[in-house]
Amino acid sequence: MMWGLIYSAVFVSVFAVSAVLKIKADPFHGKYTVDWNDSVGTVYTDLPYGDGQANTFDLYLPADRTKEHYGLIVYLHAGGFTSGDKSGDEGILKWLCAKGYVTAGINYTLFSEENPTASVYSQTMDVKSAMPRVVAEAEKRGYPLDRMAIAGGSAGGTLALVYAYRDADSAPVPVKMVFEMVGPASFYYEDWTNYGLDKSPEAAAKLFGAMCGTTLTPEMITSGEYLAYVKPISADRWVKEGAAPALLAYGTCDKVCPYLSVKPLLAALEKNGVPHDYFEFPHSGHGLQNDNKLYAQYMDTLEEYLAAYMNA
Repeated sequence: MMWGLIYSAVFVSVFAVSAVLKIKADPFHGKYTVDWNDSVGTVYTDLPYGDGQANTFDLYLPADRTKEHYGLIVYLHAGGFTSGDKSGDEGILKWLCAKGYVTAGINYTLFSEENPTASVYSQTMDVKSAMPRVVAEAEKRGYPLDRMAIAGGSAGGTLALVYAYRDADSAPVPVKMVFEMVGPASFYYEDWTNYGLDKSPEAAAKLFGAMCGTTLTPEMITSGEYLAYVKPISADRWVKEGAAPALLAYGTCDKVCPYLSVKPLLAALEKNGVPHDYFEFPHSGHGLQNDNKLYAQYMDTLEEYLAAYMNA
């Protein structure tokens, strides 16, 4: 478990610093913020979807109630699988809601001393179990949904990718697209050079075991047996023809999320003919803070994706 704890601590601290730098810089001068008031929409916070303390979501409903159907966009928070909260994504959720979408932020049970059995796998199951409740709550309040996008950053990006490719068939409304940034997208130990997993089967067994919620051994790593155990959290292993289009962004200088982890996902998308756009930030780490022109292109492409896949 020690390697899992080391990984989580580094993940959280580096992401937090990077995110703060990006927010302080605000190279877009408020372009992706909205002056929120009742004429824009309404927020319902801490709605339950399960019995756990963390099993809550926030629902953002647009003021325009004239549409026959609405699109749902769910954004999953960052935090290294050990911290973070849906409230941290209030800005992007309000911005997307102001465009006329129903939006939601979902909390999931974090790995901690109080929840030592939580894992990336259990968090994916939290997200899966939340979706029917999110849809039902929106429709109960007069917003019928006919499509959805799933999104997230960092840890939330991983969870979004897994939902889009592993769980889309069970989604309460069709998953039309996924967009995310810097979420680990696959779990091949040779790609996780940031943590020395390519050189240490022992470290790989500890970290990947903690993430998938089971016990792995170094022998399982070197033999490849571990691949069956990490499959439930590996987005690349679930891609098939007709899957949701993807918009992805990763930094080559990322010391937190191994950017090489996206390469198997890109190969799977290409092999199965799934539309996708991939932005590689050559000067940025986990916060994607040093390539503002590319960041702007990513956001422009996001708006193109929303127009193409999320408008009736």
